[in-house]
Amino acid sequence: MCGIFACHRHPDVHKFKPTALRLAKAVRHRGPDWSGNVIANNTILCHERLSIVGVESGAQPLTSPDENIILAVNGEIYNHRLIRKGLKNDYHYKTTSDCEVIIPLYMEYGLDAPKHLDGMFSFVLYDKKQDRTIAARDPIGITTFYQGWSSKEPGAVYFSSELKSLHPVCDKIQAFPPGHVFDSATGELTRYFQPSWWDPAKVPSTPLDLKLLREKLEKSVRKRLMAEVPYGVLLSGGLDSSLVASIAQRETLRLKKAALEANAGADPVPENPDSGEGLVGIDDDNTLSTVTYLPQLNSFSIGLPGAPDNKAALEVAKFLGTKHHVMTFTVEDGLNALSDVIYHLESYDVTTIRASTPMYLLSRKIKAMGIKMVLSGEGSDETFGGYLYFHAAPDKKAFHEETVRRVKNLHLSDCLRANKSTSAWGLEARVPFLDKEFLELAMNIDPQEKMITSERIEKYILRKAFDTSDEPGAEPYLPDNILWRQKEQFSDGVGYGWIDALKENAEIHVTDEMMKNPKPEWGDDIPDTKEAYWYRLMFDEHFPPHCASTVQRWVPTWSKQTDPSGRAIAIHNQKYKTAA
Repeated sequence: MCGIFACHRHPDVHKFKPTALRLAKAVRHRGPDWSGNVIANNTILCHERLSIVGVESGAQPLTSPDENIILAVNGEIYNHRLIRKGLKNDYHYKTTSDCEVIIPLYMEYGLDAPKHLDGMFSFVLYDKKQDRTIAARDPIGITTFYQGWSSKEPGAVYFSSELKSLHPVCDKIQAFPPGHVFDSATGELTRYFQPSWWDPAKVPSTPLDLKLLREKLEKSVRKRLMAEVPYGVLLSGGLDSSLVASIAQRETLRLKKAALEANAGADPVPENPDSGEGLVGIDDDNTLSTVTYLPQLNSFSIGLPGAPDNKAALEVAKFLGTKHHVMTFTVEDGLNALSDVIYHLESYDVTTIRASTPMYLLSRKIKAMGIKMVLSGEGSDETFGGYLYFHAAPDKKAFHEETVRRVKNLHLSDCLRANKSTSAWGLEARVPFLDKEFLELAMNIDPQEKMITSERIEKYILRKAFDTSDEPGAEPYLPDNILWRQKEQFSDGVGYGWIDALKENAEIHVTDEMMKNPKPEWGDDIPDTKEAYWYRLMFDEHFPPHCASTVQRWVPTWSKQTDPSGRAIAIHNQKYKTAA
């Protein structure tokens, strides 16, 4: 991940520059490798870089050959080699960065440029001649991005990867909507991402194709191994992260074999960066090329002593042959980090904070080992209805509507958690389940196939797609007991004592009297538990009240549970005594 800060049409941009650099520095944790800025007319673009592709030459902001177009990007463009090859007009690139393709795409397609991108991204592009700023965010909102305005400079528009760079200068801030593009020429946001599954009322009826489902996820993981630096996988031992790890391990072993063969005397691939030859990424044949392979794929898990996830993760790692690293944290470690976690998350949502704290701690350890990028399993539960509360869906229409709602809101929950928990330490998380090609397939499957029944566990079709028991001679992807393991929410899987400890500590910090008298500035957004109240107090220590409008609480549907934990649902194997 990188960090962006930009301001379009500041009335005194040169005087504002020291402030802009200070605000950009507030997101330097996202991109500790290099800092850059460009001023043109009354617009300034600042960039804090985490280098993963185009390491030597890809410093930002990037500029066009004539210096007319300036670009600051946070993200990864997985189809950059295909774009380089498929442009209508010749374009000479200054770098090998995957993100530079956005400039010629804008020159050829204007506002439609984001439609051609396959990846995760937020960008701000400035066209000097037109005095025009274009900003866009990836289809699902995997990368965090915000837009702000100030009543003191009514003609200016601000952009940043995180709230903390905007609230000192903006009195109105919103989360930049995923799948949208902003044009300063009109001041309007337009939705460019228009998949066939967007309308929740349109219930799909496409028959299930298990082979295709497997192939699309494998392709998605393959795309996300595009890197010039060491990478790894987050492995909780649950279905989603284990499948990602299994596919990544297969691809890593293939890369290792190819590299060894190349070293043995194979002809090197001729390099022509302008057409994408010799660069990292996937090519026309869906084959990954990368200059980095690890002798062993590194996998990582975290938990309290005796945590369910660490035990399962170790079993998966042993089965796959990854080099596994277990981090054990204490309740005290987690509690000590809470305020910092909330500062980085920029949220007070209970579920997000519970799950982010161990992820935040683990990310620090991973970065200390020299790893810059990890694959993670977010998005599967929303796409396939994997949360245990989905068992209460009354029919397939309601089931489908809920999956669509969950996927659309991922940028406010799991994507936000994955992005900010890792980027707090300059680590990048990539999420294969949210590949737009994979989503186009998975979200169009007849939802009857996804329904949880007495015969079908949650995410049955995903499990079945990777079940090789009826394929003679096929290498299994996972051990059967992992492939068919019950869903465990990350905040539960790290150790059931973690959530219990949070509740107990909230009782100490928040009194009954405080619950009866919430802060007036909270308006209608009143915490309904002491734990939620405690998190809101910590949020308020870091951010002014107008930042709260960007936060959304994660609440299960069709459930009477008062706690968002999976253990609050009666079908959980380790349910609470009060489970609904």
